[in-house]
Amino acid sequence: MTDNDRTLCATTASLLRAAGGIAALGLALSGIALGVLALTARSLSLTSCMGLGAVAIIGVLERYLALRLRFDAGLFEGLAHGTITSLPALDNALSRTGLRQVPDASRSLADRVLGTRQLLQRHGITVACQAAMLLLALLTQDLQ
Repeated sequence: MTDNDRTLCATTASLLRAAGGIAALGLALSGIALGVLALTARSLSLTSCMGLGAVAIIGVLERYLALRLRFDAGLFEGLAHGTITSLPALDNALSRTGLRQVPDASRSLADRVLGTRQLLQRHGITVACQAAMLLLALLTQDLQ
């Protein structure tokens, strides 16, 4: 890997670490929804209960995406620091741990960064959906 490749890996890892705030927000939204449901479910409208339930269910997807992003951040850090020596070595390790099938052709670093950025965008959209559903649940409760 070249110095530019290592710099790209370090930058991507930093971006993923910075996105940890979004993951914390998603976890907080799930916790709030579950807490409100646990404490006040009997007094909530059906629409509010469904909205809060949706926040919790979306939270499962959010947690998976957050886990994937943390894992990817670690991989990019390994590539940047040289503990993962090359992309084929990374593919081999992922294959041996059962996390990915052996690819026919190695993906380029640019493709991997693009895929990670898309995963980051999906995570952000998931958290935005959680926030919208929580807001909807709160607004429909006031209409009761």
